[in-house]
Amino acid sequence: MSLRQRDIEQWMRHRYLPQELKRRVLKAERYHWAVTIGVNERMFMENLPEDLQRDIRRHLFELVKKVSIFNLMDDHVLDVVCEKLKQKIYIEGSEIFHVGGPVEKMIFIVRGKLEIINHDGSGGHLCEGDVCGEELLAWFLEHSSMSKDGSRIKTSGQCLISSRTVRCLSNVEAFSLSAADLEEVTSNPLVHGAISEGAI
Repeated sequence: MSLRQRDIEQWMRHRYLPQELKRRVLKAERYHWAVTIGVNERMFMENLPEDLQRDIRRHLFELVKKVSIFNLMDDHVLDVVCEKLKQKIYIEGSEIFHVGGPVEKMIFIVRGKLEIINHDGSGGHLCEGDVCGEELLAWFLEHSSMSKDGSRIKTSGQCLISSRTVRCLSNVEAFSLSAADLEEVTSNPLVHGAISEGAI
């Protein structure tokens, strides 16, 4: 960790980052190290046998079933979804969504607390086990069409606009599913079949 911090500090000096940005980078890096203990999980997983990768993902991503449509899908379909999830680290004060901005991902919260501020001023909180950006899945399915081969094609030039601001009240560990990966996942014949059978 000391060696990595030294490299990061050299890089920040090289890029002339202001003091406040340096502070935030170091805070994020310390939290990332605490969560991962310095292991690049994605690279580590890629070197394991495929069946072992699958079983580890099923263990790590149990909380994906919190999303109603995913809860109705079988393990093979969930495996397709879990292959696309990426670990995300946010530090206290980070803004994940803001009113009027695009919703470009779904966030599955593993640890930490978030604050929601709706466009009308009302609010709420999210914490471990909650999902943020779930509306992106329903929106995508509503704004896509079926191709001749049965896959889904997103209507070009459109994106979901957030009606709320979501901000981290603490450091947050999460898994993220990007809009692009969600588009690819819902185009998969297995997932499309589950949707056609009334999962949504």
